[in-house]
Amino acid sequence: MSPPSPLSPPFSGRCAAVLRRAVAAEDLPLVAAAALGTLALAQAAAAGSGQGQDRASSAIAGALALALGSTVPLAFVRAQLVPAATAIAAAVLLAPQSGVTPTAAGLAALAAVLYLVGLRCRPVVALLSAVPFVVYAVGAGPGQAGGRPLAVAMLAGASLAPALGAYRRHRHDARARAAADWAYADTLLRHAARGERTRIARELHDIVAHHISALSVQAETARLTTPGLPPEGAAKLLAIGETAREALAEMRRLLGVLREDDGPAPGPAPAPDLTPPPGGRGPLRTRVARHPQPGLDQLLALVDQARETTGTVVRLTVRGAVRPLDPGVELAAFRIAQEALTNARRHAPGSAVDVELLYGKRELRVTVRDSGPGGVPVAGGHGLIGMRERTAMAGGTLAAGPGRITGFVVDARLPLPPAGDRRAA
Repeated sequence: MSPPSPLSPPFSGRCAAVLRRAVAAEDLPLVAAAALGTLALAQAAAAGSGQGQDRASSAIAGALALALGSTVPLAFVRAQLVPAATAIAAAVLLAPQSGVTPTAAGLAALAAVLYLVGLRCRPVVALLSAVPFVVYAVGAGPGQAGGRPLAVAMLAGASLAPALGAYRRHRHDARARAAADWAYADTLLRHAARGERTRIARELHDIVAHHISALSVQAETARLTTPGLPPEGAAKLLAIGETAREALAEMRRLLGVLREDDGPAPGPAPAPDLTPPPGGRGPLRTRVARHPQPGLDQLLALVDQARETTGTVVRLTVRGAVRPLDPGVELAAFRIAQEALTNARRHAPGSAVDVELLYGKRELRVTVRDSGPGGVPVAGGHGLIGMRERTAMAGGTLAAGPGRITGFVVDARLPLPPAGDRRAA
C-alpha cells in the first residue's frame, strides 16, 4: 500500500468536507430541537413510570437511541435522501421490538422524509417506501408498544405524506411545463416576426433598391453622354441622380431597422406565394417590370436591362439541359443574379459582366463575374447578406469574393431534387 500523498488532506479533513457537502446548516437547529424534545419526553415517561432506577435508565437509553436514530438523519436528507429515509425507517420500525414506543418527533421525522420521497422521487419509489410502514401499522396489535394509536399515526403518515409530496411535485411539474410551453410559443412568435422582417427587407432590397440604383445610373449616364444637352436638362438629370442616391441611403437605413435583431439570425422565412399570374407567361420585359416573383425565363430580359442601363458589356451564357425548375429555386437564382449585377454596377462601374447559368443533374449553378478591380466588398451593405439568405433558403451554398486575376465573383450552387420528385413549376 503506497503512502498517502503529501498533497492529500488528512482523513479528518476529508470527513469534514463530506459532512459540509451533505449537511445543510439550516437543518441543524431543527435536528437538535427534535432530538432534545424526544429525550425530554422519554425522561418524563421514565420518571412517571414508578420503575426502578435501572429500568428508568434503560428507558432513557432506549429513548436516546430512538431520538438519535429518527432525527439525526434529517441533517442528511437534502443531499442523501434515500439513506436518510432508510435510517429513520429502521429506527422507527425497530423501536417497538425493543420495547420503546416511537415518539411524536420520530413519527414527524418519518412523515417529513416520506413527504420528501414523494416530492423528489418517482411515484413507484414513494409507493415502495410507504409499504413497510403500512404493513407494520396493519399488523400492530394491542400487545405491541404503542398499540392502535401508533398504528393509526403510522398509517396516516405513511399514506398521506408521500401522497402530499407527489401532489406538490405534480403541481410543480405542471407549472414548469406551462412555463416552458409559454416560452416556446413566445420564441416561435419572435422567430416568425424576425423571419417576416427579414423577408420584407430582402424583397425591398432586391426589388426597390435594384430599380432605384438603375434609375441613378441611367440619370448619370444620360447627363454625361447626351450630346447638346442644355444646362437646365443636365441640372435636372443631376438632381434625379442625387435624389435616387438619397433614396438608396434611406432604403439602406430602413433595411437596417428591419434587420435589427437582439437574438440569433432567424431561419428560413415562410415560402413566398409563387402562383403564376393569370394568362400564362407574358413578355419578358413587361414581366420584369410588373411581376414581383420572377423566374429564370426573365433572366435574359434582366441582362438586357443591365446592358441598356450601364452601356457596358453584359453577357449571358446558359449551359446544360434547360428545363423548368422549382419556382423557389428559380426565384432564388434570379434574385442572386439581379443583386450580383447591381453590385457590379455599383462597385465596378464600366466593367464587363458575365452571367453564367449551368443546369446540372443535381444542382443549378449561377455565376456572375465582373472585370473590375476586385477587392473586398464594402461593409455595411445588405446585398451579400440577402444573397446568402436566399441561397440558404434553397439549401445551397454561395461563395463571393475577388476573382483569381481581377474582378469580383459570385458563385451560387442551388440543389435540385431528382426528376421524379420535382414539384410542378
